[in-house]
This record gives sequence, C-alpha cells and structure tokens, in this order.
Amino acid sequence: MSEQILDRTLDPVQDPPKTEPPPSARRERRRSDVLRHAGLILFGLVMLYPLVWMAVSAFKPSNLVLTDPSIIPTELTLQNFRDGWNSANQPFWVFYGNSLVVAVCCIIGNLFSCSLTAYALARLDFRAKKTYFAIVLVSVMLPMHVVVIPQYIVFSQLGLVNTFVPLILPKFLATDAFFIFLMVQFIRGIPRELDQAAWLDGAGPFRTFWFVVFPLMRPALVTTAIFTFIWTWNDFFGQLIYLTESSVFTVPVALNSLVDSQTQSGIGMLLAMSVLSLVPILAFFAFAQKYLIRGISTTGLK
Repeated sequence: MSEQILDRTLDPVQDPPKTEPPPSARRERRRSDVLRHAGLILFGLVMLYPLVWMAVSAFKPSNLVLTDPSIIPTELTLQNFRDGWNSANQPFWVFYGNSLVVAVCCIIGNLFSCSLTAYALARLDFRAKKTYFAIVLVSVMLPMHVVVIPQYIVFSQLGLVNTFVPLILPKFLATDAFFIFLMVQFIRGIPRELDQAAWLDGAGPFRTFWFVVFPLMRPALVTTAIFTFIWTWNDFFGQLIYLTESSVFTVPVALNSLVDSQTQSGIGMLLAMSVLSLVPILAFFAFAQKYLIRGISTTGLK
C-alpha cells in the first residue's frame, strides 16, 4: 500500500484529456482551409500571369507577340534576343555595366550616409534633435517629384547632366529618409551598455559607431542594400531626366529606347531584354532573401 501511495506521489501531474472537435467542426475547418488555399493560389496565378506572359512572349516571333496572346506559343525563336542585344546603338552589356555602377555606388552611399545619420539621431544628444528627426519623418511622405526641378537646375548649372553624378551624389547626403528611419529603429534596440563600455575605454562617437554599433547593424544594412539595389536598378524616371546619350544609358532607359512609339515595333526585343534585366534582381534577391527577412523582422517594420 505504501509503495502504491509513493508511486502516485511521484507521478507527474497529468493534463486533462483533450476533447476532439466534433466531425462537423473538422469538416468545416478543412473546407475553410481548402477555400483559403485555393484563393491564395488563384491570387498568385493572377499576379504571376504578366511575368509569365512576358517570358513566353520574349521567345515568340515579333509578329506574333500582340496577335497571339496565348501562354503556350506556337512558334519559338531567339531572334528577339539577338536583335535586342545590339539594337540601341550600343551592346546591351554597356547598359548592364552602367546600371551596375550606379546601383553599387548608391548602395555604398546609402550605407555610409544613412547609418551615420541614424546613429546621430538614435544615440547622440544635441540641440533640436527631435526637430531633425521629425523633418526626416516628414520627408518620407514627400513625393520625389517635388524636388526634381530644383535638383535638375542645380546639376544643370554645374554641368553634371548626362553623367552619373546626379544619380549617385544624393545618396551620399542621406536623402533616403526611409533607410534612416529603418536604421534608427534598429540602433535603438542595441543595448546602450555597449556604447558606455566603449566610452570608458576612451572611444569617441565615431570610433564607437565604427567598431561597436556598425558591425551589429548587419541585418539593417543588408536590408538597405537590397532595397537600394532593386529601387536603383528599376528606376526609370530619375535616370531618364539626367541621361540623354546612349553611351550612359542604364537598363530602364535603354529598354525605353527599343520601342518606336509610332509603329509599336520592337515589342519582341523589349520583352526579351526585359527578361534579361530581371536576372540580376532575381539572383540578388535569391542570394540575400534570408537577410532581408531577418532585417525586416528586427527593424520595427514588421
């Protein structure tokens, strides 16, 4: 008897048995899941249809691109890629190189300037700090078209039109308030004790930023790099304003020059080169996808 009592006292506390939902509730939940997934699949197909149509039409003869809207082509050819590669008075790799130079320089500029600005707003104490941060937040809501004309006048008077400087220089001046806000939110999550330990060792603000805070900002920095690359590579409006010669065209501007607005010729070449222009973005995104998700989840944007 004593052994039975001892065994009962040593037995862990057992949870009450779980009650299974009735069959009707299980069927209703299963039906709801099926409808939800069917709706998501249908929505995904609708979103992917233009991309699939573009990829398929790039391999169609030019005379069938607009007359044969079917997804399954009746005739395949690589002529659009051959014609489009040398159709804009320059080999298309020149435009790839121009876009790559602009994108890489913009990434470096945003990482350098926005991180310094975010560190000052998140860590340093100075007069009118809250006012400056409020101005940064307001500039996020400011349309870019408001400053296009003043910027163009300044760069035109400096003789910098038809160069990459108007596209790159603003990035080194912390003009992308979205990335500043993103980094400020991330830096605020870094313990201040690390800064104080660096100050006790004799480090100043810049040394503390470079050796303590900056290495810990990798998720935010990678997120900034990814968004900057995608937005810069796909930018058409700003590049169309400042670039007028084919030798300095970037990929979006070169794609625009492939189509004759009067005869609508060149649609096949446009689609073929558009498919090739997506390759760097897809490769870059596939490589840095995990860093992008981690950066968004740790910077207050989720």
